Amino acid sequence: MASHPSETDIEGRPENRIGAAPPRTRAWRGGKIEAEGFPVAEVSDHLARPDAVVWLDLCGPGHDDLRVISDELGLDPVAVEDAVSRHERAKLDRYDGYGFLNVYVPTVRGGRLTMHEVSAFVSERALVTVRQDTGFDVDELIRRWDASPDAEGADRTAAFLLYGVLDMVVDLQMEAVQALDDETDEVEELVFDDAFPVKEIQRRSFLLRKNLAALRRVALPMREILNTLLRRDLRLVPPPLVPYFQDVYDHTLRVAEWTDGLRDLVADLLDTRLALQGNRMNEVMKKVTSWAAIIAVPTAVTGFYGQNIPYPGFSQHSGFIVSTSIIVVCSVGLYVIFKLRDWL
Repeated sequence: MASHPSETDIEGRPENRIGAAPPRTRAWRGGKIEAEGFPVAEVSDHLARPDAVVWLDLCGPGHDDLRVISDELGLDPVAVEDAVSRHERAKLDRYDGYGFLNVYVPTVRGGRLTMHEVSAFVSERALVTVRQDTGFDVDELIRRWDASPDAEGADRTAAFLLYGVLDMVVDLQMEAVQALDDETDEVEELVFDDAFPVKEIQRRSFLLRKNLAALRRVALPMREILNTLLRRDLRLVPPPLVPYFQDVYDHTLRVAEWTDGLRDLVADLLDTRLALQGNRMNEVMKKVTSWAAIIAVPTAVTGFYGQNIPYPGFSQHSGFIVSTSIIVVCSVGLYVIFKLRDWL
């Protein structure tokens, strides 16, 4: 595996063997990168400089792994427990001197939705991201930070780094909604397809509703998280960064509205499928009933002429001609009537 500049050296420093992947570290001073790939134990040394901002990323750490960074930053045991535990709800908790954030990054592959949990400790000059797996692309996050217009400015703070994390999370949530929207279009085509594959429609629509419900559970709390960050009385976001976070908040609203709209659309598609299935059944029943009526004519005529009693044309050639004529005329007449009424 290729080494990244921000990865710490776990070969030369065994104490940096934390989690499922090497930790990533980076420090800024005056808006410029001062160091990266330094040992985790040196985080407090960089923070000792008044104008330094430090980022640390951990992938799949355990309780013992987080003890180092907990001692470095003085983290609360409850927050550490939430960072290590899986399937925590999306939330933002405030502690003395820092905040704890838990969000989810969705990915859609092969019609299936997968959630990747990401936690973060954010203080005035430090950001610690904790990933449960490698589903969250840290390299893409770094590229976003470096490509930002303010990358060379002095406003590179922990709040700005947090903005990059939230912006990437919401963008990935939007990509997931777009993928589910495309899946909805495919299900819609199946519903109105002449072949009408019922089992395929049922399977895909059930999976789609399940994915939308799961995405909605992690997308809706993002509004509360951004609302809390934007509250002026809490002063979590500096005034220059308020428009940035407001833009992310607008995107969270769009994701939530888009998800709700897709859920309603899928419900309408299921109702439409039932209506179309009922209409198809009515068409089939009309055709079966029409052919049954046509077949009943020769059955009735032959049954009448099969009586063992004398009747006009009994045991005569003319009787066969008359019965056959009645069958042909009545059957053709019923066929024409049903055809004109679009029953056949």
